[in-house]
Amino acid sequence: MSGDAEQTELARRLAAVRAGIADAAAAASRRPEELTLIAVTKFHPASLVRDLVALGVHDVGENRHQEAQAKAAELEGLPITWHFIGQLQSKKARQVARYADVIHSIDRAGLVDALAGQERVVDALIQVDLSGEPGRGGVAPEELDALVEHVLATPSLRLRGLMAVAPLGGLPRPAFARVRDLSERVVLPAAPGATWLSIGMSHDYPDAIAEGATHLRIGTAITGNRPDAG
Repeated sequence: MSGDAEQTELARRLAAVRAGIADAAAAASRRPEELTLIAVTKFHPASLVRDLVALGVHDVGENRHQEAQAKAAELEGLPITWHFIGQLQSKKARQVARYADVIHSIDRAGLVDALAGQERVVDALIQVDLSGEPGRGGVAPEELDALVEHVLATPSLRLRGLMAVAPLGGLPRPAFARVRDLSERVVLPAAPGATWLSIGMSHDYPDAIAEGATHLRIGTAITGNRPDAG
């Protein structure tokens, strides 16, 4: 970032989000320590990520491979867990797995196959499609069990749980409740340790916390408005 004023504003927004998370956790009879805050820095420079690390943020989310790869290289050595949260092309999967510690968008068998065979083990979340809208990504709920088994049979992936995005224009809490139900009925019987629920963004994270979220993907509420993609 450029200038003390911008850094002060970043710290203010981050503190406000952390306070909001604490309030939502208390309302749900949960502890803030149960929740991992992922700062989504899409389109923002690596300098902003560096400022976030200085403020105690160590989980960073990116949507686009080329941008994420460049930031990870520039910030190598900093205590950052890199989360890839965007839709992932199979042909770029192995490149992403070289720097991403967690991939949130596993949604098809072909992508699992593309990630098989590498020496580095990556934490994996299966993205569930809650809307049926074309282009949004995610596996259909009725196909989730087969994909769970496929991931579990792939040694280079460590299944951690589920990810989902609430449908546009719909109420987020019922959608998040559905993810929790899928976790309890489909995922946990097959993989008892896969307890992560990556649900909740800047506008709906209190509902996600109420429905059992473990990971929150929060962008603009922390970073401010995104610059143009360029």
